[in-house]
Amino acid sequence: MAMNPESGLPDEQREKVSRRTFIKGASAVAAVGVVQIPGAAAGIDKAGVEPDILGPGPVSIRLRVNRSDLDVEAPPSTTLLDLLRDHHGLTGTKRVCDRGSCGACTVLIDGRVVDSCSMLAIDAIGSEITTIEGIGTPENLSDLQQAFIETDALQCGFCTPGMVVSCTALLEQNPSPDRDQIRQGIAGNICRCGTYQNVIEAVEYASRKGGK
Repeated sequence: MAMNPESGLPDEQREKVSRRTFIKGASAVAAVGVVQIPGAAAGIDKAGVEPDILGPGPVSIRLRVNRSDLDVEAPPSTTLLDLLRDHHGLTGTKRVCDRGSCGACTVLIDGRVVDSCSMLAIDAIGSEITTIEGIGTPENLSDLQQAFIETDALQCGFCTPGMVVSCTALLEQNPSPDRDQIRQGIAGNICRCGTYQNVIEAVEYASRKGGK
């Protein structure tokens, strides 16, 4: 049986101890609901000042969403997805897998594609957040949203908002993407109805019109 020189324990036993310690620590954080502010992981910031500890009770969270400032009191453990849906009524951002795998909850943070189920709301403070509601409305669709309708790129609709957000970001960065670039742009978005070909055609349609 191999011994680890640093711990004095067999490798197999040391691995079990590490896993047990991690699980117990993670469980404690989840139970208490306390969050350390970003940049304070080491316990003391660069200026030598101890960081603020938020929680477990509600705290004031102001976010810049779709060009408007929104204020709410919520626990610091609240995800961005929960804050948008449950506190601000922005239900276009969908909860599907709830683990950052499907892309249905995609939003833009300063123009960057982010799975909102995997981000704490307090980590988005100071950033510009764009949801599907900020891209277009039923009365004033974006060119890309209209293209989704024209090419029948939506079926059940659960993936559609996140897909539109990802494609919007793609066209912002590359107004004339080829098909491989479009596929790469939607690689993080799962369509359970399998309308990927129609989504590609929608992006091409919007690109030809010179819109987003």
